[in-house]
Amino acid sequence: MASTKLLLTDLATTINHVPAHYIRPILDRPNLTEVHTSDGSSIPLIDLHGLGNPSQRCHIINQIGLACQTDGFFQIKNHGIPNSMIDRMLSLGRDFFQLPESERLKNYSDDPTKTTRLSTSFNVKTEKVSNWRDFLRLHCYPIQDYVQEWPTNPPSFRKDVAEYCTSVRELVLRLLELISESLGLERDYIDKTLSRHGQHMAFNYYPPCPQPELTYGLPGHTDPNLITILLQDDVPGLQVLRNGNWVAVNPTPYTFIVNIGDQMQVMSNDRYKSVLHRAVVNCDKERMSIPTFYCPSPDAVIGPAKDLVDEDHPAVYRDFTYGEFYEKFWNKQLATECCLDVFKTSAV
Repeated sequence: MASTKLLLTDLATTINHVPAHYIRPILDRPNLTEVHTSDGSSIPLIDLHGLGNPSQRCHIINQIGLACQTDGFFQIKNHGIPNSMIDRMLSLGRDFFQLPESERLKNYSDDPTKTTRLSTSFNVKTEKVSNWRDFLRLHCYPIQDYVQEWPTNPPSFRKDVAEYCTSVRELVLRLLELISESLGLERDYIDKTLSRHGQHMAFNYYPPCPQPELTYGLPGHTDPNLITILLQDDVPGLQVLRNGNWVAVNPTPYTFIVNIGDQMQVMSNDRYKSVLHRAVVNCDKERMSIPTFYCPSPDAVIGPAKDLVDEDHPAVYRDFTYGEFYEKFWNKQLATECCLDVFKTSAV
């Protein structure tokens, strides 16, 4: 890039054509005319209401297990996070990216080891083609270790984001219990495997793009973490690969999209799938998405759950630390979509 500190948010308002370093090779473009459209029905919608009722809980566990097996994605409603908090987070993200450039750049870094940073694309130090995205990434668990690094502008940022992070973590921990049970494991199996746990989040900002057919917000990839909870605004952009076709997932107000990450695929010994997804952009509207990435600690040892390994189902992956996995993921720069193959055993 001409300047690592030239944020896309500022560039996009001044140009009529996509700069060369954002243009994908012809065979690596979105082919937007071939994307299947969806009203959301292509992604299972699971109602979490009634978890306290044993029979309803069993039904929800079965729904989640089926979605993790067949889709790798599902939506949730009645999740316990107030609509007012969702509205506040989306407004906060827009307000941050509308701040003057000089104010936003106080948070800028192209060093991926920084636990709070504003940056652009994916990895500006190494990539050859940039993505049409700016992002603010935050580590947020334990909150007291990171909150003092977070932006102070907008003024309510730290307070509002801390409340949201806490609420999402409570939601994730409930989901991990349900997913553990759906695999036939002890309710706390996944929780115990994560060591000290890790939680990150991002505010992804995708400005309008004059030629969206030439570039990506993010190209097709699987998430390297355990599970992702996605909050998005009302502008479509998320697409999921289903049966060899890209399907556009139109947003459903006040729901979250949950997607299974690579670590969950490993723990489940390939019963549950981490599915390719991507973000595309459009020429008319900005888009905001707020993913929360829940993950093991770097020292956590990840491998197939022993109860899911037998003669008929040999271990697909070797054991590894999450720190080792994430380093390989980052170095691949999304270039090969998924790096799980590196960790497969010779038995498969």
